[in-house]
Amino acid sequence: MEQNEKTVKTESIKPIPAVERIGRELQDDERDKNFNELNLIIESLAGDKGQLIRILQKAQDIFGYLPDDVQAFIAERLRVPVAEVNGVVTFYSLFSTRPKGKYIINVCMGTACYVKGAQQVMDALKKRLKIDEGETTPDGLFTLKSTRCVGACGLAPILAVNGKVQGMVDPGKIQELIKNCRKGEKNENQKH
Repeated sequence: MEQNEKTVKTESIKPIPAVERIGRELQDDERDKNFNELNLIIESLAGDKGQLIRILQKAQDIFGYLPDDVQAFIAERLRVPVAEVNGVVTFYSLFSTRPKGKYIINVCMGTACYVKGAQQVMDALKKRLKIDEGETTPDGLFTLKSTRCVGACGLAPILAVNGKVQGMVDPGKIQELIKNCRKGEKNENQKH
């Protein structure tokens, strides 16, 4: 009886096509490499108390964000509750639990920028990228965020692409901005 159940389960498992299997192995290799790198960092810093934020920053540099399994790994290695690690991750805005795009677009929503049309710039970006604030495009290229005053009110409205500030942004030029970011990307022919 027990063997029959095993036989049924084995028969229902579909073989993984070779290309898909190779892709998974490559992803697993990269992931293993990242966890090994993180482990070395934790080992080098774990002796000092109060290194959790520094370790989280390094982990985010390695993985690009801090998914649940990375947080659990850090918690286990530091022998602290996962809730403590997650509490720090969710408290500080510099940490992300979701993957970020290659191009992070921050629209300044400070008073001067807002008065000069920052909301229209944000709306044009949302419409063009087909995402909401805080989201990343499905192709992983763009993440849209808002920020408060960047201290260059004379250039309002302002946005920054990967920290590079652009002033006096016109909502009508959003398409050109996106196109410039996409230059050289594999998916250049995609509509955004």
